[in-house]
Amino acid sequence: MTRVERAGAGEITEEIRMVAKQEGVDPESLRARIAAGTVVIVRNAKRGIKPLAIGAGTRIKVNANIGTSPSRVDLENEIAKLLMAVEHGADAVMDLSTGGDIPSIRRELLAECPLAFGTVPLYEMVQVARDAKKSVLELTPDEMFGVIEEHCRQGVDFLTLHCGVTRRTVDRFKEVGRMAGAVSRGGTIMMEWIHHNNRENPLYEQYDRLLDILSVHDVAVSLGDGFRPGALKDATDRVQIEELTVLGELVKRARARGVGVFVEGPGHVPLDQVAANIQIEKTLCDNAPFYVLGPLVTDVSPGYDHIAGAIGGAVAGMAGADFLCYVTPAEHLRLPSVEDVREGVIASRIAAHAADVGRHHPGAMEWDNTISAAKMRLDWEQILSLCIDPPKARAYRESLPPGDESNLCSMCGEYCAVRRSQQVK
Repeated sequence: MTRVERAGAGEITEEIRMVAKQEGVDPESLRARIAAGTVVIVRNAKRGIKPLAIGAGTRIKVNANIGTSPSRVDLENEIAKLLMAVEHGADAVMDLSTGGDIPSIRRELLAECPLAFGTVPLYEMVQVARDAKKSVLELTPDEMFGVIEEHCRQGVDFLTLHCGVTRRTVDRFKEVGRMAGAVSRGGTIMMEWIHHNNRENPLYEQYDRLLDILSVHDVAVSLGDGFRPGALKDATDRVQIEELTVLGELVKRARARGVGVFVEGPGHVPLDQVAANIQIEKTLCDNAPFYVLGPLVTDVSPGYDHIAGAIGGAVAGMAGADFLCYVTPAEHLRLPSVEDVREGVIASRIAAHAADVGRHHPGAMEWDNTISAAKMRLDWEQILSLCIDPPKARAYRESLPPGDESNLCSMCGEYCAVRRSQQVK
């Protein structure tokens, strides 16, 4: 039985007790949410990692994307990015490698990763086709499912699969005349396969076969948003909503098969449409956990996209998003560096925590209250230890010029409002 099936049978497993303790929630209520599909536990049956809970009543989680490209294959650098993401508090990592020996890279990263680990099998399918000296558009369904099964066997915890890119949604895409077209790599591969072969997407047509593979390994499926908007002008258009409607149907089928399922979302969305996007997904997909890329609330922020993404992520979190995919300063420009990974993780963690506070998640505001109390005591050691990025905060503090009073900051000096308010008290 899968964990969803056990939860549906009323069983409170040790895994559920562990997650309930981590999240500060009641084990029985967590079991009920897992059974209903509004919470997904992410952990391959082969892995001994701490299970990751995504969904209703749990803390908002943050994912960090890493991975090679055809123009840059450096495994040591990717491992350094992975370790940076772990160090700075990411909850999950996705390997989006498209260059080099992808299966070997994935094995090495999995061996180093103590977090939930996700992949996009379609990227490896391109390499499989290349090795067979043919186009990815000539891949057979059996070859596609073979790659998916191998990812599960290796221990991948969740897979992004673009099952909602169908003949119907491709037709809708052709009608809407988007400014930025389609920007999902996996989604466009699948769209082109459908167009080239004049056939239905095998991941949609043989969805039951896919669910059978996932259930054997208790792997969660992240239903990819092949038609997420890549420009503000394209947000919340008919093809995006059409795909969400299809994904809502697939959510119900995954739940019925006992497979953990969550839904991916935009993308580039104007600030005034972010909350509406979350509400639409929750309605069409029966409150399935929602995983959003950012979302980016402006198109003019390359170099600062982590800030645009954090703004969108905080609003999305307040509206009910459950899982934030980080955005780095390098987004739209190049592969992220190790430092870009740090900046992206921290920015998304700030967004997630701000939304957790606003949603009154158990214990969220205690962190803020504790650091605020330390500030009022001018207890710099505790202040620095409680910052979301202690090394960066400490570096700023230690850069004070010689002679500055050790218990004050150089902003106010003798005019320190904290000290003066204490004197009045």
